[in-house]
Amino acid sequence: MRIRSAAPAALVAAALAGPLLAVAPASAAAHQSGLHLGYIQYDSPGSDNRSNGSLNGEWVNIHNNSRSAVQLKGYKLKDNTGYTYTFGSYKIGAGKTVKVRTGKGANAAGVRYWGRGSYVWNNTGDKARLIKPSGAQLDSCSWSRLGSGGVSCH
Repeated sequence: MRIRSAAPAALVAAALAGPLLAVAPASAAAHQSGLHLGYIQYDSPGSDNRSNGSLNGEWVNIHNNSRSAVQLKGYKLKDNTGYTYTFGSYKIGAGKTVKVRTGKGANAAGVRYWGRGSYVWNNTGDKARLIKPSGAQLDSCSWSRLGSGGVSCH
């Protein structure tokens, strides 16, 4: 399990409280329609060895629930630490999903690569935020405990 430097005390407290068995319910900002966070795979399958395959096993789905395409240029995906992915020119179609993978790869329809050499999403708790180019938060989703390794933000 990986944690960032801000979390060791929380990990010790959790270990004293008992085993980490289940994911606490995710909290997600209410969204009626439009662009929103979908599913987040915050813990890549297997051991966290920082290989590109392991990094790309960590991802966030962003879904366009509207009836028209949305240009994502300037939209940001952020975590609690401030790691930020900023979309370049990319249009997400109506009813479509784009997956943002942590590692490196060739961008294609439906998938974007953050290009990082280290993990973004904290296994023991974090918060994903989808930010508009204006700086306003559009959606968010958080989790607080290690569980299945992923969380649905609906």
